[in-house]
Amino acid sequence: MSSAPRDSLPPGITLDCYRVIKLIGSGGFSLIYLAEDEDTHDEVAIKEYLPKRFGTRRGLEPVSVISEDKRGSFQRGLKLFYQEAKVLATLRHPNIVNVRNCFLSNGSAYLVMDFEPGKNLGRYIKKRRGGLSTNFLMTVFPPLLDALALIHQRGHLHLDIKPSNIHLRPGGNPLLLDFGAVFHLCDSGTQKAQVITPGFSPVEQYYAGGDVGPWTDVYAVGATMRACIEGKPPPPSLERHAADSLKPTADLYAGRYPTPLLEAIDWAMAVDTKARPRTASELCAALMFDDDSQPNPRSKLA
Repeated sequence: MSSAPRDSLPPGITLDCYRVIKLIGSGGFSLIYLAEDEDTHDEVAIKEYLPKRFGTRRGLEPVSVISEDKRGSFQRGLKLFYQEAKVLATLRHPNIVNVRNCFLSNGSAYLVMDFEPGKNLGRYIKKRRGGLSTNFLMTVFPPLLDALALIHQRGHLHLDIKPSNIHLRPGGNPLLLDFGAVFHLCDSGTQKAQVITPGFSPVEQYYAGGDVGPWTDVYAVGATMRACIEGKPPPPSLERHAADSLKPTADLYAGRYPTPLLEAIDWAMAVDTKARPRTASELCAALMFDDDSQPNPRSKLA
């Protein structure tokens, strides 16, 4: 029996100039296909807007809303989908997924990206049950922080950094995915709904008027690094805000990982926004330590 969602498009169907090969991923708001560009014969990844709660498709019919009272929610999601495409089109970085095209078809919207072989960090952590090495952490996270620094410099926040949104190319070269929750810093105070992932979203992200900023993404990076070590998400930040019983990684894993690395994780995961690194560059600088585990004041992001 096929494991593909019943609403997914079948192999062989053509979207614009792209022939669908197979479904390779799915989430709450979208499906992702491997496809071939019929003009260039390049393999691409196509993200299709199809929200589980608001949209449906019967056979090869166009995507439609589940019920008329869900139309507003469907359209708002579609707007956010296009916002993701618009933001990604302005960002060129080796560790940010590259967008080739975006178009409307079949009652939905499609985002065409470079296809990158590799594996998902979330599934890799689960498979390995944590315990990922210092070398692994230092291969993956400085480049991600470099990409995040660019996002912040352009006036955006990612707001959905977590292991499942990090793709590992061969050799561990990371790629930051899923910009559907991206927030424009110039819109401060206007954000209504927020994407929350317990364990990775800091406390300010739970509230519409929360003090979100680059430090919000920094917390999520720290939580993702801790998950690489422990094999599971940290406790929700709301629980930590009420009564923080989370032991510092610098105490739990002393001797197993370099002290500056553990201290950087704990610093990034401070519950108080003002106690964290203020920028991705600041956290990356803390990770630029020498082999003798002493902090290195020089950073490629400085």
